[in-house]
Amino acid sequence: MHEISLTWMALLCAIFLAAGTVKGVTGMGLPTVAMGLLGMAMPPAAAAALLVVPSLVTNVWQLLAGPAKARLVRRLWPMMLGIVVGTVLGAALLVRADPARAGLGLGLALIAYAGYALCAPPLAVPARLEAWLSPWVGAATGLVTGATGVLVMPAVPYLQSLRLDRDELVQALGLSFTVSTVALAAGLATQGALRVEQLGWSAFGIAPALLGMWLGQRIRCRISPALFRRCFLLFLVVLGGELVWRAWR
Repeated sequence: MHEISLTWMALLCAIFLAAGTVKGVTGMGLPTVAMGLLGMAMPPAAAAALLVVPSLVTNVWQLLAGPAKARLVRRLWPMMLGIVVGTVLGAALLVRADPARAGLGLGLALIAYAGYALCAPPLAVPARLEAWLSPWVGAATGLVTGATGVLVMPAVPYLQSLRLDRDELVQALGLSFTVSTVALAAGLATQGALRVEQLGWSAFGIAPALLGMWLGQRIRCRISPALFRRCFLLFLVVLGGELVWRAWR
């Protein structure tokens, strides 16, 4: 039991260190990488429970590191409301689905996001459509988050299409991911899939995630962010393919 615990602790440290490093370089990706790697070792519902605390801590940090918090909340609250509703509803799919099918959904979500980010041209949403689109994008993001534990689609391309400046976009992503994480925790708890001992293991991931963010920020100063992003997205394609293959074999 002691050896198993040490192995498990080392695995969690390595996963959250890697995920935090990606987030430090790109400003996103911690839940995505953590879900993909944890999903190779356990059912996606259990993986989602483990990423709650490190994801919340790092995303709140990202949200608070800038002056546009109140302005973004006023602008994006319909999207955030949609995320909450969709995530709580979608969590039932994650918890009740067969683990193989849930893993398949997680793998396909990773491939879809990475493929879109690699190939799709930048979009621009006209201001007149934003008020109508935001709640639906939020609801769709929530359903994907609840069903797979992946927080990025379609929220990330939508927020990028709003033509926010760089700092505002980073904060908007922090806001979206924070709301998604809280809603995911609520959805898992409602379904009985978030227990106290899981929160303890989840909290264990805070330190390596923060260390990874620090390392990632240092790496960002030394390499091309575009090259790192491309490598990161290709890694997600490979990781998603592995999860899909595991579900079908």
